[in-house]
Amino acid sequence: MTILWDTLPHALMITGFVFIMMVLIEYLNVQTKGWWQDGLKNTGWKQYAIAVGLGAVPGCLGAFTVVSLYAHGAVSFGALVGTMIATSGDEAFVMLAMFPRRALLLTGGLFAVAWAVAFLTDRFFPRAAPALPDDHRMQVHEAEECHCFQRQAIIGQLKAITFPRALLLGLFSLFLFGLLSGSLGPPEWNWIRVTMLGSGLFALFVAATVPDHFLEEHLWEHVLKKHLLQIFLWTFGALFLIQILGAFINVEDWIQGNVFAVLLVASLLGLIPQSGPHLAFVTLYAQGILPVGILVASSIVQDGHGTLPLLAVSKRAFIRLKLINLAAGFAVGAVMVLWAT
Repeated sequence: MTILWDTLPHALMITGFVFIMMVLIEYLNVQTKGWWQDGLKNTGWKQYAIAVGLGAVPGCLGAFTVVSLYAHGAVSFGALVGTMIATSGDEAFVMLAMFPRRALLLTGGLFAVAWAVAFLTDRFFPRAAPALPDDHRMQVHEAEECHCFQRQAIIGQLKAITFPRALLLGLFSLFLFGLLSGSLGPPEWNWIRVTMLGSGLFALFVAATVPDHFLEEHLWEHVLKKHLLQIFLWTFGALFLIQILGAFINVEDWIQGNVFAVLLVASLLGLIPQSGPHLAFVTLYAQGILPVGILVASSIVQDGHGTLPLLAVSKRAFIRLKLINLAAGFAVGAVMVLWAT
């Protein structure tokens, strides 16, 4: 029971921060619709830079957007490969919550690797891109026009408040109370805790001011119902499992004695188009147990939910992309592990 109660506050803090960051990404995605899509129509390094940059944005929206544009012939296969190397899906939010400085450095490293692999794929393996149906259409997250701040509408929304809005306001208020009371977050007031407080206040502003359509379609249906419980369960499960294992074996010594086996397992698990399994490696790294090379390999191969829509576009493209990223991830991870030894 002690392990359970020690793990729960940490999991709640991480899940709360992830939820807030998802809300902010959804909000910014809607408010900035258009400019980045136009940039993706360029070719060469500009397309790679924007596609990889979208992949580096935490969550699935950037990856889904590039898949959609690839399905309609707007971006190259190399740009798609680079996007999926750069993306870590929902796990990117968790890494920002657990080790923000190193997470940003990791994102920068993934950006560089993704750009290089995108160029190499288009330059030396032009036939890797499978043919796509001319009339293909698909459903992904689109950022439709949405006016998110109209004073008179806000007053009316708050007077006739809906259950989703009331629940979100309540959840964000509880998160802020936990930070201010010291129940959640770092024990001292540092830049991490200040950042969490500022993000929580902005999320509270978003939940209070956005129209019902945005709140129900983007925040309620997409973020809360589809992601929140899953993130909490995976985060709590990974933390709890590692605590249990640590009570019986020296996990760090075992990993150090089987580093290439763990590297292979981490790379292969990255083939699963699902957010969650990667969190075990994130947690181990956060606790200083896992070499950074294995985390990098896992991050390169895995892409959260990013490639799920690609299965609807072309299973052949999905398989080829995953094989390229598996080779890149294992190679980069192996070099980093050997360099560190």
